[in-house]
Amino acid sequence: MRYPLTRRAFLQAGAAGAAALAGCQAPTATGVRAATSADAGGRPPNVIIVFCDDLGYGDVGCYGATRIATPNVDRLAAEGRKFTNFYVASPLCSPSRAALMTGCYPARVGLANFVLRPNATRGLAPTEITIAEVLKSRGYATCAIGKWHLGFVDGFVPNAQGFDHYFGLYHNLDKWETKFFDDKGGTPLLRNGEVVQRPADKDTLVQKYTAEAVQFIRDHRDGPFLLYLAHTMPHMPLGASEKFRGTSRCGPYGDAVQEIDWGVGELVRTLRDLGLERDTILVFTSDNGPAPVEGATAGPLRGRKNTTYEGGLRVPGIFWGPGRVPAGTVCGEVATTMDFLVTFGLLAGAKPPADRVIDGKDIRPLVFGRPGARSPYDAFFYHNGSGELEAVRAGKWKLRIARPRARKGAKKAPPPAPTVELYDLDADVGESTNLADRHPDVVARLKSLMRAHTEDLQKNGRPEGQV
Repeated sequence: MRYPLTRRAFLQAGAAGAAALAGCQAPTATGVRAATSADAGGRPPNVIIVFCDDLGYGDVGCYGATRIATPNVDRLAAEGRKFTNFYVASPLCSPSRAALMTGCYPARVGLANFVLRPNATRGLAPTEITIAEVLKSRGYATCAIGKWHLGFVDGFVPNAQGFDHYFGLYHNLDKWETKFFDDKGGTPLLRNGEVVQRPADKDTLVQKYTAEAVQFIRDHRDGPFLLYLAHTMPHMPLGASEKFRGTSRCGPYGDAVQEIDWGVGELVRTLRDLGLERDTILVFTSDNGPAPVEGATAGPLRGRKNTTYEGGLRVPGIFWGPGRVPAGTVCGEVATTMDFLVTFGLLAGAKPPADRVIDGKDIRPLVFGRPGARSPYDAFFYHNGSGELEAVRAGKWKLRIARPRARKGAKKAPPPAPTVELYDLDADVGESTNLADRHPDVVARLKSLMRAHTEDLQKNGRPEGQV
C-alpha cells in the first residue's frame, strides 16, 4: 500500500522550491572563508540533526540529569559546543517542526495552532522552502528519518518537501492518533510512501531509525548530505528494545532516552569509521520541553511542554563538529532551531530565500565560537500551542502576558484578566520572582515589541497548505 502522494503534487512542490531557490548564490568569498575558517579543506559540511520528541532540558547528563545515563550525548558536548539558551519556536510538536523546516515562526507559515492529526487536511505548504530544499539546491543528498507530523497527503509529506529519502512515521503513536488506524491494521511505518510495517512497533523504532541512518551515511559517504533524524521517543507511549528496557534509574522514560543516546553513539562511530567526522556537523536537540511523564524534567526551568515558561521552549542544543566547532565550550547566547536553515544554508553556499520573510538568523559566529560573538536576536517571541503570542525575551528580560484558561465546566463569566509577568532570566532562570511592578518601563518596552511582532506576522504571514 502507498500513502497518498500524487505525482502532480510532488512535481508542483519541487518546481516551487526550485524556482524560489534559483536566485540563491554563494556568499562573498570573504563571508564563506570566515564561516568555514575551521573547515577541513573548506568543503561544505555534512549536516546531521538529531531531533528528539518531548526531551526536557534536564534529561541528559551534560544538562544536569543524574538518573539517566547519556554518555554519548555528553561526549558530544565535551567534544563540541553546548548552548544553554537554545530555543524552539513552539512548545508543541507540529509547530516546532514547521519552524525548523522553514526557518520561520510557526505563525509565519500558518502552522502555529496545535498539532496535525491523521485526519488533517492541512500541512506545510508546498510553496514553503525547507532546509532540505535549500541544501539540495547545493548538491546535498537529503534524508528524513522518524516522525514527520507536518501533513500526510499530497505535497505535504517529506518526499515532496525536499527529502530524497524518507523512513519513519508521519504520526504519533499516542491514543489520539492511533485510533484513526484501528480499522486499517494500525499506524504504518513507511519508507518513501510504502508501508514496511503495520502496526509500527514502538519498542524497535530507535533501533530501526538508527540502522536506517547509519546506512544512509554509508551510502552517501562521498557527501555532502543532510540527515534529519527525528526520533519518535521519548514521546508517549514510551518504548525501548529489550536491550535497554529496565536499564535506567528513571523507568521507561529513562530507558527510551538511554536508547536514543546509544543511537547517537552509533552515528558518531559510523562517521569516525568512514573518516567523516571532520566533514560533518551534528546537532542534538528536542522539539519542545518535557511532557508530564514520570522521570521527565526541565531541570532548573519552570514549566514544561505546551507552556510558554522556559521549560516549554528552552531545550538542549549541542553542536558537534571536530575541527570546526570548538571542543568543550559553552555558549550562553540565544539561538534557535529556526537558525538551521539560514546557518547551514550559508555554510553550503546558499543565501536564505529573498522572496519572503525568514525569521531564523545566521549563528555561525556562535557555533564556531568567534570571540565576542553575540546573539543575533534583539527579541525572541514565545507563542503557545494555540499560536497565541504570550511572551517575549529581549536580553535578560522576559515578559509573559497570558490569560488564564477557564476551568472545564465552569459557569460562563467575563474572561479573566491576563497575568503580566516580568523575569530577569540571568538572575532567575526558574522564573520564580515577578518583577513587573518594579520595572514598568521594561514592561512597556517589551509590550511594544510584542505589538510590532504581531503586526509583522499579520502583514507578512503566509498560509498553511490545504488539500
